Amino acid sequence: MATPADVRHDLASLADPVRAAGSSRFLQLVPGGYGEGDRAIGVTVPDQRRVAARYWRDLSLAGTAELLTSGVHEERLTSLFILVRKFARGDQEERGRVVRLLLDHTDHVNNWDLVDSSAPYILGPWLIDRDRSVLDRLASSDLVWDRRIAIMATFAFIRVGDFDWTFRLAERLLHDPHDLVRKAVGWMLREVGNRDRAAEEEFLARHHRAMPRVMLRYAIEKFEPQRRREYLAGLA
Repeated sequence: MATPADVRHDLASLADPVRAAGSSRFLQLVPGGYGEGDRAIGVTVPDQRRVAARYWRDLSLAGTAELLTSGVHEERLTSLFILVRKFARGDQEERGRVVRLLLDHTDHVNNWDLVDSSAPYILGPWLIDRDRSVLDRLASSDLVWDRRIAIMATFAFIRVGDFDWTFRLAERLLHDPHDLVRKAVGWMLREVGNRDRAAEEEFLARHHRAMPRVMLRYAIEKFEPQRRREYLAGLA
């Protein structure tokens, strides 16, 4: 049976102090940044995925949870890659345990890369044919990461042509104070538009004048230049 120490050892062997400094700036782990208090050791995402592939079968959920509460960013991200694999390959009981573990530890899923690597691949798929009220709870949380988890989970619904909850949460989060939530909402609206442009534009017709600029820019990123200009000028 693999242990968290095994995963930590493998990650430490791949660490690079120069890369760690760059990651700290990129993920705002620096003083005053939204990731302040976290620590990077400088392991690339592909290397973390390879470590996760090596250990996901043999590391228990309890061991994975231990990594998820680590103070090292890459250990938490690797734990989430492990959870994604356990969820994708598990039976319903195992999947339920993975979802509960994730929801019990959202305070440790505390950067955009951690949210985006887990919510659309664990929570979203789990909720496709289930009660989704947990997303309302997350969207009303004071924790920015909970709110990003809520909207990012809807990516799984978008992939199967179900846009209702993306629009529902986008309306709820329309005036969210944090850029990381605004960007995520705009991104999910863009993903809707990639599949059904008319559905996205119907939503934008009602809300684009009230949207924060960054949210609107993300939402219309794939539109034709003239159409983008119309939306940005409030003329759409």
